[in-house]
Amino acid sequence: MQVSPLVTSGEFIQQGHASTARHIILSGKVQGVGFRPFIFRIATQHQLNGWVRNRVGLVEIHVQGRAAALEDFARDIFTHSPPLAQPVLQSDRLVAPGTFDGFRILPSLDQGEANISVPADSFTCDECLSELYTKSDRRYRYPFINCTQCGPRYTLIRNLPYDRVNTTMSAFTLCARCRSEYEDPANRRFHAEPVACADCGPRLQFKTQQGELLCGNETALAAAIEALHDGKVIAVKGIGGYHLMCDAANGRAVEKLRKNKPRPDKPLAVLFPAPLEDACAIIASTVELSAADRAFLLQPSRPILLLKKKANTGLSDTIAPGLGEIGAMLPYSPLHHLLLNDFGGPLVATSANLSGEPVLTDNADVDTRLAHVVDSVLHHDRPIERPADDPVFRPFAGKHRPIRLGRGFAPLELNLPFELDVPVLAVGAHMKNTVTLAWGDRAIISPHIGEMHSPRSLAVFEQTIEDLQRLYNVQIEHLVCDAHPGYTTSRWATKQDLPLLKVFHHHAHAASACYEGDTGDLGEPVLVFTWDGVGYGTDGTLWGGETLLGKPGEWQRVGSLRPFFLPGGEKAGREPWRSAAALCWETGQPYTVPNGDDALLFESWQRRINAPQTTAMGRLFDAAAALSGVCEFASFEGQGPMQLEALCEYRDTRIELTLEKLNNLLIIDWMPLVSAMLDTTLTVAARASLFHASLAHALLHQARTLRDVHRVNTVVFSGGVFQNRILTEQAMALLTAQGFKVHLPELIPVNDAGISFGQIVEFGYAR
Repeated sequence: MQVSPLVTSGEFIQQGHASTARHIILSGKVQGVGFRPFIFRIATQHQLNGWVRNRVGLVEIHVQGRAAALEDFARDIFTHSPPLAQPVLQSDRLVAPGTFDGFRILPSLDQGEANISVPADSFTCDECLSELYTKSDRRYRYPFINCTQCGPRYTLIRNLPYDRVNTTMSAFTLCARCRSEYEDPANRRFHAEPVACADCGPRLQFKTQQGELLCGNETALAAAIEALHDGKVIAVKGIGGYHLMCDAANGRAVEKLRKNKPRPDKPLAVLFPAPLEDACAIIASTVELSAADRAFLLQPSRPILLLKKKANTGLSDTIAPGLGEIGAMLPYSPLHHLLLNDFGGPLVATSANLSGEPVLTDNADVDTRLAHVVDSVLHHDRPIERPADDPVFRPFAGKHRPIRLGRGFAPLELNLPFELDVPVLAVGAHMKNTVTLAWGDRAIISPHIGEMHSPRSLAVFEQTIEDLQRLYNVQIEHLVCDAHPGYTTSRWATKQDLPLLKVFHHHAHAASACYEGDTGDLGEPVLVFTWDGVGYGTDGTLWGGETLLGKPGEWQRVGSLRPFFLPGGEKAGREPWRSAAALCWETGQPYTVPNGDDALLFESWQRRINAPQTTAMGRLFDAAAALSGVCEFASFEGQGPMQLEALCEYRDTRIELTLEKLNNLLIIDWMPLVSAMLDTTLTVAARASLFHASLAHALLHQARTLRDVHRVNTVVFSGGVFQNRILTEQAMALLTAQGFKVHLPELIPVNDAGISFGQIVEFGYAR
């Protein structure tokens, strides 16, 4: 901790002062985490006088007493801070002592320069869980129990500073006992803004399929449990939105959920009970769980973690058809704990939304928009200010890597390696979208918004932009968007009356991935493999298998994939057979079109009618899945590649893919893979393994060749293809064995959720 004194403590003593005084300002995660009562406690413990108060995004402290006690106090701020707090020192200076009787917590100020850090939603802490199940406690089985160390934050804040009047809890008047706790600095619920009890707080309400309302916490809970045991599908309101829930062991119930949503194949997350004596006991009986996985699941954000399922678990086989992993998570709200423990087993808990839209949050919307999906709804009357879907991670290459940012992890606050002249908003891409707000040297990545193809997605996108500006007290003056003219986000950006920079999709991928890790100061050239579905390239074609050389703001395309023409264009993303047909026709082989006219489609393809050129690695994976018989039609993006990966075995059988020099690009030729994927003398698992191994070695071959030419030894991965554990781990091992320094992001998803942040990095270096 750095001290910048105005005068020395000796000078105070000489002037006749009996004590030393310090004025300390802290930023970071210091609001909504019990920080002021913590400061009160340690100041009292060290027999110091003064005060602490919230400012806009800051905590301000005036503390005075013996110099030695002040040093101990200053050290304790950082060594004993609350678990959810992350204090950052802004200033610490000696000031003139005042006259104080003890130490006080002053009312918050809503004035002054903002250095805001918005608190994230958190789990239910152990102390609250203990009270939840203690019969003598007045909050016994209260579904909304919380304290300063747990509970909702981001999803109920309307404005800052973080005080109850600025949250969705403002409508709930505290009863006398809750107010006594709320106003007692020695109580762990002191200024816990969502604090409440059964007498004064939110309540549950169960709505049957017939429209009957069952009110009261225990009555509604009992009805929900009965419905789940009866094989019903119910919507349950949580912290950041609703979940669709059903018995995870009841195949008929799961099939009913899939049919009604509809969600025929996409994997469903499973919520497991968390016994007080061992929170991971039940989940560990179902999935393979390492010590690191256990610790990751138990962190306050309670993420979904993709884990390999064990045999004979009792879960329905339709939870994740064709895949070897399930998305597992532990309950994070008291309502979840009560539901899971009362039910006595795991529940499917998937986002309550339609067709990739953001999760639903409003009671009335759920009643109307999900009436055809659910049998009944478990509502509550605490409003959700903004949606926050569950975060998703996958363990591979020695780390837990993000697939989707959400509740507890976002807004994700990052420091930029440069200083922006004006506040900037990057609006991201089209799929798995996020937005990033940046100003000064700070960047804030929003929670997952989703696919930008519906009016609700656009509405949540606009709401998120407005919310971020209001919460962080920042007004955007410049926009950044994807260069693709057809993206909803790009069209929105061009309509705004603000300066606009367009950034190419794969340049943003590369810049985002380069931000993390030991890749220098973003000024040293690196080699970035940007492998994904499709993105608009600098030549107007659809890229997706690119190798870029350089640094943010200065990218050179040096490698790619042999191009092919996609019959049907964008339809190929959900119809992998189209990519398979393209590869066969490119190599002069016949292909039988499923449910179609081979000759007509082939003629259209030859004439390049609705058959754009692409180098997309994601479409190559689609083709392999279709050619090997794994998946010809996909009900969700990436279905074929995910199922192909699940069939893999680790083996080194591979085909050598040649590299060709074309227009100064080093091109990977996929042609030999076509015959291999059609070879029925090999098992599908053998073909899947061969495909992955061949591409991992082709990546190595390309990297080694480019290193020899450009003298670059650092390799970075970006793009959704590198969420594939088999390919990525093989490629990383091969590169490392050849002396490359390899980096795969750990904070920001490599998929399109990282595009908005990459756009900010490109903007910063393009000035």
